[in-house]
Amino acid sequence: MDGTSIFIAVQKVYYPLLCIMGIPANLFTFYMICFRKCGMSETAIIYLSFLAIMDTFYLIWVILLDLSLTFLQVQPFWHSDPWCSILSFLQYGSIYSSSWIVVVFTIERYLVLSITVAKQHFSQARVTLLTCVTIVLVSHLASVPMCWINAVTPTNLTLPGGENVTQPQCRYTDGAYATVMVWVTTFLSGGIPIVLVIIFNSLIAYHLTRASRLFTKEERRTMKGVTTKGMVRRTILLLGTVSVTFVVLSLPRFVTYCILRTVHNDDAFNRNDYAIPINVISDVANMLHNLNSTTNFLLYCMVSRRFRQELVYLLTCKTRARALGSLLSQKTMTVFSVVDHKAEPSTDTRAIVLTKVKQTE
Repeated sequence: MDGTSIFIAVQKVYYPLLCIMGIPANLFTFYMICFRKCGMSETAIIYLSFLAIMDTFYLIWVILLDLSLTFLQVQPFWHSDPWCSILSFLQYGSIYSSSWIVVVFTIERYLVLSITVAKQHFSQARVTLLTCVTIVLVSHLASVPMCWINAVTPTNLTLPGGENVTQPQCRYTDGAYATVMVWVTTFLSGGIPIVLVIIFNSLIAYHLTRASRLFTKEERRTMKGVTTKGMVRRTILLLGTVSVTFVVLSLPRFVTYCILRTVHNDDAFNRNDYAIPINVISDVANMLHNLNSTTNFLLYCMVSRRFRQELVYLLTCKTRARALGSLLSQKTMTVFSVVDHKAEPSTDTRAIVLTKVKQTE
């Protein structure tokens, strides 16, 4: 067995396995954040619910119906009209939606942390719901032009038994329109979201670092009742992990796609020839990018100790969640889970008065 056959065999196993694991995982996440007591606010529940659902649709349209059927069937149903155009519309709509939900959620977290008025505005569930619905609708509206980048054309094929046949195939149309749309899509779904996520996660980290320097260690212990040593460092590390994961899984596909559409954008280039290194590299990049749709729920939900506790209670048939978790999990959920619970009125009339507040450099 040569290298090409091995690589194809790996993809035949990889993509169905991704569907088997990813679709139930995203649906399970949707159930957990919507119907279990994970300590999340209504706004966080809305963002993460939409993200889980759109990632599920991405796995269905792209991984299950497109890539899996490509390796498992000689002639999938979408090699005919109108499915060729419809599937392109659904695929790019889910790609846009997933990417921009993450971007808007990250931007919203920065605004909530840095601007008081923004916190009061974005903490409203109806605003968040309207934002997510708008993202999905605009994303699918922006994917309408992608219906015409592919066309069903008769193509000569060689069946596994060696028989040569002519069958209709949904193939990319080489032309100015398709080239422009592919470039626009590449930046809207990959380049711009990657840059924005890196920028605003860096701003969040900077904001937390600066806020931690407003009070001394003794003053923070007085206000919080516990020591906060290392809290900011761990939170920034978590933010960096999320950003790096997103970039590592998305950036290779963006780069290889740009190479394919510039250096190798001609009719004579055989995209299915794995003897050409760029074809192998590009498909590996696609595999990493598609993996992102199955790991988002881990990055944005499993960072919460409350989520993990509730997961254990669910698996052990318990219904109630315990008290709040560690300080780190609370601070993490402040960033990723939009924990904006209103403070309950206290019956204790004692107050803490700060007599000295200084900023340490």
